[in-house]
Amino acid sequence: MIIRGVKSPDAEKLAYLIKEVGNSAKYMLWEADERRIQADNQLEMIESMQASENSTILVAEMDEDLVGYLFAIGGKARRNKHSVYIVIGILQGKREQGIGTKLFKKLDHWAKQHHIHRLELTVATKNEAGLSLYKKAEFEMEGTKRHSLLIDDEFVVEYNMAKLL
Repeated sequence: MIIRGVKSPDAEKLAYLIKEVGNSAKYMLWEADERRIQADNQLEMIESMQASENSTILVAEMDEDLVGYLFAIGGKARRNKHSVYIVIGILQGKREQGIGTKLFKKLDHWAKQHHIHRLELTVATKNEAGLSLYKKAEFEMEGTKRHSLLIDDEFVVEYNMAKLL
């Protein structure tokens, strides 16, 4: 498995990966098929993130297929450029194989090189696998967002989590 920064030629594979993760992940913000994800959209996103000094997209690649992604979206204002918001997704059949841990290790290395001081994310309190991964990556809980999401007609609480470098 290779963990690396995304490249423009990855746009089609990244679009496919995001769709597949969205189809199988219960706790993602966007429901399956709720948004238009296509290679051209992803190419624009890749180019935009590459042009930013404080944003990146990391991917996990196995046998020339993308099996995981991690978006680190940097703050736009001077006061929060040191901070990135994390979105991570891993194919259902590839979860719990260390891919998330490797993506976070690569993120830590990238963040230190780019003078990022704060990594942050949100996670549904019922997402035990996600919580376990984030705690393993040394994220700490900072607060809760009550009734943050509506999943299957049930209000779901999310934790705000962060890691300081």
